[in-house]
Parts: sequence; C-alpha cells; structure tokens
Amino acid sequence: MDHNLKAYLTLFGGLFFMCFAAIFIKAAHAPGIVTAFHRMTIAVIILLIPFLISLRRSSWKISLRGALLAMAGGLCFGLDMSFWSTGVVMSNATIPTLMANFAPIWVGFGSMLFFKQRHKKGFWIGLAIAMIGMLLLVHKDIHGHRNFILGASLGFVAGVFYGLFYLASQPGRKLISTIQYLFVSTFSSAVLLTILMLIFNYPFTGYDRFTYLIFIGIGLGVQVCGWFLINYSQGFLPASIVAPTLLGQPVLTAVLAIILLGERLTVWHVSGGLIVIAGIYLVHFSSRKKSE
Repeated sequence: MDHNLKAYLTLFGGLFFMCFAAIFIKAAHAPGIVTAFHRMTIAVIILLIPFLISLRRSSWKISLRGALLAMAGGLCFGLDMSFWSTGVVMSNATIPTLMANFAPIWVGFGSMLFFKQRHKKGFWIGLAIAMIGMLLLVHKDIHGHRNFILGASLGFVAGVFYGLFYLASQPGRKLISTIQYLFVSTFSSAVLLTILMLIFNYPFTGYDRFTYLIFIGIGLGVQVCGWFLINYSQGFLPASIVAPTLLGQPVLTAVLAIILLGERLTVWHVSGGLIVIAGIYLVHFSSRKKSE
C-alpha cells in the first residue's frame, strides 16, 4: 500500500477513536483532570511492553532529541488535556472541544516560524471555512449555557497547548518509532497529571464501577488506539495537515451525542458539519497540490 494512502487511512482511523473522548469525559462521574489522569496512566501500562520490545529491537538505543521532543509534546498534551477536560465537565462536550480545535491556527503560524513552511492561499481559505463551519455547528448552543465563557476560555487555552503538541510531534515522530513516541509522550503527560492531581487534592480512587469502565475505555480506545494511529500518520504527514483534519472531531462527536446521549441535531449542526468537511478537503487539496 502507498505510504501516503496508508498515512491518511490511519489518520482518519485515529480521528474516529478520538471523537469518543468528549463523550467519555462528560459521562464519567469524576473531575476532568481525574479522567485525564486515568486515561494516560492506563495507556502507559498498556504501552509499556510494546515500548520495551521496540527498545530491544533497536538494541536499547533511542534518539535523545526524539525522546526530549516526545517529552515536551507530552507535557503540552497533558496541559491541553487538563484545560480541555475541565472545560468539558464545567460546560458541555462541544464548546471546549470547538475552542481546543482552534489549534490549527497556532500550528499554521508555528510551522512558518519553526519549520519555515509557506502555505498557499488555499490552505488558509480552507482553514477559515472549517472554522466558520465549527462556529455554525455550535452557535445555537452558546446562548443557552451558563458556563459557556468559562468552558470556551479553558478550551481556547487548551488549543494553544494542543498546537504546541503537534509542532513537537512533527520532528519528534521522525526521530523515534510510533510506539516509542507515543509511550514517552503519554508517560510525560501522566507525570504532569499526577502532579496536578496532588495539587488540587483530587482522590485517585473511590469512583463507581461505571466511571472506572469509562477510564478504561478512554485509556484503551482513545489514548492507545486513537493516538497510535495519529502518531503513525505524523511520521508521514506534516502537522499543518494532521491538525486541520482533526477539526472533524466535533462533527463526529456531535453524531455520537445524538446516538448515545439523545441530543438533537439541528439544521445548523448539519450545515456546520458539511462546511467543516469542505474546509478540511480544501486544506488537503491545497497541501497535496503544493507537494506535487
């Protein structure tokens, strides 16, 4: 199979798993940081054996620069998870996710600043269209939610760290394998979230059975499966392509909310979702045309 096609397939597969994240966080009977901590900790436990096997195959050698970038990316991702998950619990699943997915803006500017990439007009037009679609997707929900401003603000801050995570992943993923990058970054996130748990005095245990099942689902499904596929694609696709594609996450999350949470899908949700997809397609088309 062509490497580019395989990278795109794994990217969209990772997107599918990621769309469950907000649903899990909202359903758990625990603070957002607690759910994020268990998500990362469970993933670290699951990934430990594959990580050790990959080290053994590489004669126990790993690129120091790649590992440091993975650690930096993990810290950024841990901060992203902290702000975003707290926003989801305090407001709703959609608004903080929307604001966190503004990360492609920071990735676009960061890729120009750090990687000297230049984007054609089609990239920025497509990105703007996707953003407009995301606003249409949720604008009817904004006025009726008391904690919208707080949730949106937390999501916006999360988006900054989300963008920094992608910028660290682009060079870091090319220096070490997918499993190595995923484990080191996830471990780094887990350490940061452990510190935050202690700072805010959140209990590590004592939750109901349903919430523990949520912890397992978000750790195994979203963090291990979802991010393995996304990290794999990052080894072949630039951050300026991966990040805008994940703008589709709120669209898929909205569909799941209808099926699992009984939420209604209005004409604004449908039209906004279609506009997001159109914007993402334009971003892909512009970038592929430039590379060719």
